[in-house]
Amino acid sequence: MEKEKENNPISLLRRFARPYKGKFAASVFLAVLGVASGLVPYLAVARMVVGLLAGEGGISFYLFWCAVAAAGYLGKALLANWSTTISHTATFMTLRDIRKSLVSKLSRMPMGALLDTPSGRYKDVIVDRVEGLEPTLAHMLPEMTASILGPILLFVFLFVLDWRMALVSLITLPVGMIFMVHVMKTYPAQYAGSVEVGKRMNSAVVEYIGGIEVIKGFNQSARSYQKYADAVNDNAAYFYNWMKSCQLPHAAFFAICPATLTTVLPIGFFFYANGSLPAPEFITVIILSLGIIGPILTAINFTDSIAAMGTVVQQVDDILSAPELGRPTKDAKISDPTIALKNVSFSYHENSAEPALCGVDLTIRPGTVTALVGPSGSGKSTIARLIAGFWDVTEGEIMIGDVNLMEIPQRQLSSLISYVAQDNYLFDDTVRENIRMGRRSASDAEVEAAAKNAGCDAFIRGLEHGYDTRVGGAGSHLSGGERQRVAIARAMLKDAPIVILDEATAYTDPENEAEIQRSVSRLVAGKTLLVIAHRLSTVTDSDQIVLVNKGRVEANGKHEELLAASELYRTMWQAHIGVRDGA
Repeated sequence: MEKEKENNPISLLRRFARPYKGKFAASVFLAVLGVASGLVPYLAVARMVVGLLAGEGGISFYLFWCAVAAAGYLGKALLANWSTTISHTATFMTLRDIRKSLVSKLSRMPMGALLDTPSGRYKDVIVDRVEGLEPTLAHMLPEMTASILGPILLFVFLFVLDWRMALVSLITLPVGMIFMVHVMKTYPAQYAGSVEVGKRMNSAVVEYIGGIEVIKGFNQSARSYQKYADAVNDNAAYFYNWMKSCQLPHAAFFAICPATLTTVLPIGFFFYANGSLPAPEFITVIILSLGIIGPILTAINFTDSIAAMGTVVQQVDDILSAPELGRPTKDAKISDPTIALKNVSFSYHENSAEPALCGVDLTIRPGTVTALVGPSGSGKSTIARLIAGFWDVTEGEIMIGDVNLMEIPQRQLSSLISYVAQDNYLFDDTVRENIRMGRRSASDAEVEAAAKNAGCDAFIRGLEHGYDTRVGGAGSHLSGGERQRVAIARAMLKDAPIVILDEATAYTDPENEAEIQRSVSRLVAGKTLLVIAHRLSTVTDSDQIVLVNKGRVEANGKHEELLAASELYRTMWQAHIGVRDGA
């Protein structure tokens, strides 16, 4: 029960908003004063009508109550705006903190969890769903509180005036609520369903945009991309059907609830006729009853936000409570940078029938070049990514010196390793800033020196704005080979003692391959290099070549040793030589 209480949406949202509780409290206080001020004009009008019926003819009497009504109206406007300003300031600070927490959390989660989740889902939660909390925080807290307290105060005043008429003024509210029960009963489930259909649409849109090159290349239209079309149609149909099912009860609710005069007038006239309700009190009740339901309806409108908030906050909490890579915060003392994999097994999913790695033993000495080769899907990249700390091993251990990888803080491990993947990601920024990602404190001269060492200075200066040319989303304005050389320059600038190259020449033509190889030689001088390659001719001079097959280390040695000892390696070498000679 205590755990459930801690994890309900209100508790979770309160945790996010706690640093700004003073601002939220001030906004609620001002909103309550604003609603109270908004009731003043009703009281002023009631006094003027009663005075008029009593024969009051002095102009000063009416001017006074007009001034009171105007002051109340002005006070309502000023206090409401002041309250909204404060609540929005606190709200956007809260949303900022939530988004920063989510992004920070993603950096601590295993890469497997991120890769298994469509990027559209994270975008949907971090951008769209978190933004959906804005009405709840900025408006619900002050306005709903004020909209409830204001009518309560007014009801108390009416109750003192005539308890019978106070109750009569509320009759339309429960009658209208009868029509709203069905809508509210199904709202949480309906909203949760809308979130799911929205997720599918977002994922399909992201996938469609990512694959637009293929779609255009094969002359396929958006309509022919069935998954995208179905997701968009399903999203539209879901909301249409939901709104259609709510239209009638929703309209009946908002038609019946404000109709207080349908009960106040006949019943009040009955009491007045039999002498139990004086005319001044009757008139006051008529006028004040017009202001009692409006704020209540405003408060009830926020029930939609409460239901939606529960789903959104739960999604946020699902990410924030997801498993993390277990890492300490204190730096480890690593005297010997030898990398050792000891009986390492790994599965991407708990229920995987076949593990990606099984019983891998491997030692990589400092200052040496180790090449991982093998058929596609054999586990080469998995080994590299485990060493880089992208996942935790399922069984066994990875050591750097005498320290287990899981005892090294992620920040320290990142400073030890430069990882250049086969699919190098560049941010939609300038070439200069993409290289500077390797070391944020680097000067422009150091950035350009790294680019020269990576062999990409010439092509960069040939771009429209040189180093200040924007590369486009994911580096789309550059070729695959150019992106790789920029990534190598970034790794050079980082200057980490361990370098992992995952298919560094995957997207290069033969003319550029030699240039990249020279860049790699400069990058890894005096460092420990782990390279993954399909082109065996690029790694024949390695200190050790590790043949990986079906998640296991099948053979280990130099090029000549593997040619003599491994049939699989000989087959791969002959295939490579044949393709190269044929080319």
